[in-house]
Amino acid sequence: MNYELMNNNKVFLSGKVESEPVFSHETFGEGFYELILSVQRLSENSDLIPITVSEKLLAKDIFKIGNIIAVKGQFRSYNKIVDGKSKLMLTVFVREIIDVDESMNPNIIEIEGFICKPPVYRTTPFKREICDVLVAVNRAYNKSDYLPCIAWGRNARFIKDAEVGAKVSIVGRIQSRDYQKKISEDEVETKTAYEISVNKIQIAGVIENIDDEII
Repeated sequence: MNYELMNNNKVFLSGKVESEPVFSHETFGEGFYELILSVQRLSENSDLIPITVSEKLLAKDIFKIGNIIAVKGQFRSYNKIVDGKSKLMLTVFVREIIDVDESMNPNIIEIEGFICKPPVYRTTPFKREICDVLVAVNRAYNKSDYLPCIAWGRNARFIKDAEVGAKVSIVGRIQSRDYQKKISEDEVETKTAYEISVNKIQIAGVIENIDDEII
């Protein structure tokens, strides 16, 4: 596999297994399963992150609820038909199981890709600056992963005017976030979004490189 494509999307996660593996799909006769990994933040909160694991790795028998594990892989997207509509799904595709090291940051992602939609900049009621950016990351076999990113503060100001097609490098963490979606006049449904919370960001050809706090 192309070495560059292996290194433009790198994830390290360490956390507690929260759910039993559930069959997802089969590719070339190899089965893949999905489960949820709970990854501790610096605060008391945790991110509940979906991961996808090959049946070959499941054979190691460590993916049991309550076990603490550490994995390396890639953050990937795919389209799934839900209620007759195509929905962008996100998961960490596990490539390797490694030893748990409690001294390491338990949630790190590094990607290189291209901005594929105009960034959306806004401020919260508390005047916090936020910018949403969708980044396309190339993968082998002419595929791409479309990864939503959220930048804060100075990083938000830095990226808000970036052009579609600009190449970016991002370091951050994968976060889960619950939100309310109105189904009808009387019904509201709680859903979960997954995104990259940006810590460092760089635009190709632009010297400025800013660090910002991860919350």
